[in-house]
Amino acid sequence: MRKQLKVAISLVCLMMFIGCSASPVSQQTKITLLNSKSEIKTQLEEVAKQYNQEHPEVSLEIITAPEGTSAYQKLMSMYGSGSPATMSMLDPGDTQTFLDKAVDLSKEKWVADTIENGLDAVKKSDAVLGFPFAVEGYGLIYNKKVLDKATGGAFDASSVKSRSNLNSLMAKIQKTGVAPVMLSPMDWSLGSHLLALSYSVQPGGFPEFVKGMQDNSIDMSQNNVMSGWVQTLDLLKDNSINKNSPLDSTYDDGAKALGEGKVGLWFMGNWAWAGIKSNDTANEEYGFLPLPLSDNTDDPNNAKITVGVTKYIFIDSTATTPQEQEEAKKFLNWLVYDKSGQDFLVNKANTVPAFKNIDLEPADPLGRSIKSYISTGKTLPFMATLPPDHGGITGASIQSYISGKIDKAELLRQIRIYWKAQQ
Repeated sequence: MRKQLKVAISLVCLMMFIGCSASPVSQQTKITLLNSKSEIKTQLEEVAKQYNQEHPEVSLEIITAPEGTSAYQKLMSMYGSGSPATMSMLDPGDTQTFLDKAVDLSKEKWVADTIENGLDAVKKSDAVLGFPFAVEGYGLIYNKKVLDKATGGAFDASSVKSRSNLNSLMAKIQKTGVAPVMLSPMDWSLGSHLLALSYSVQPGGFPEFVKGMQDNSIDMSQNNVMSGWVQTLDLLKDNSINKNSPLDSTYDDGAKALGEGKVGLWFMGNWAWAGIKSNDTANEEYGFLPLPLSDNTDDPNNAKITVGVTKYIFIDSTATTPQEQEEAKKFLNWLVYDKSGQDFLVNKANTVPAFKNIDLEPADPLGRSIKSYISTGKTLPFMATLPPDHGGITGASIQSYISGKIDKAELLRQIRIYWKAQQ
């Protein structure tokens, strides 16, 4: 019995010795990313698997907001429960709510490689609090096959330098039996994009323009930019394929009409490429044409399209550990500087990257068109931090105007009323 006890004790000691001398099993650091671009859900999940394989010390998980819930709402509930995502991808306006909870990224290498104005929306007291994930742009998307036929040669987008030039182009398209343009009636397109174009070219700057609307020091009917904007809006609505029922068409109708060559132009952004491609009859030959707001061929703004960062990623500082924050930073750097990360941004997620060091050409023609405007400095700022209800309210006013329910004076009055309510 005593012998058996000695053996048992020896075995226990041996096991303890082996356990103590063995190398400890390294633990993975788990990080999460809240995704607000549902169209790249699958691609993000695939790249997370790839990243985890290349970095076994990390477990990256993608969280996509459930159907019917925005990423903003999802994140608010996550903060409410005390378990926010390590990284969150949000629209610039939504990001503003969380900047006081974000990690300072000012010392990251990619800051110096970001395109001009790419960090404006996430700067606070000189600290950079967000990572620019995607650049998007909008203007008049053109079907080159339709425009080549209308102009009797190879269409050159730089030939349209004024409203009169655009009017002439539309007349040529009309003569071929094709409707010149599609003006889609979604409030976000009309308010957040079409109307916002007039804000971005105000000579005194947008903040001064808003102040003038609020204190009545600006007469909207005498503001040259706003007057020009309404004239351009008239040109679009009067030449639109849906002018007889301007509120009946859908977003998908626009992609179908342009892709099938039933219209020559569509006011929209590069996010529409997937829909256009599925209806493509022009051998993927599409590009962006600026939307001129004046009749001055020397106006430099008439040669520019709207471009800006439309998604930012911030790292939470309130509920994450220093190790989690460090791994999140490494992932963001991987996107910018690793060939696999760059391939994901450009070829898999189909984004136009916000970084000058990435020389991969976007796979789609709209992305390439945007990159061309960026490289030549012909861009207008994307008014991405407008109040959340701006598109809905002002877009509804524009809908009333294009359907003939209100006139120009009332449209401008309603836009002023909206901004006075923001005081």
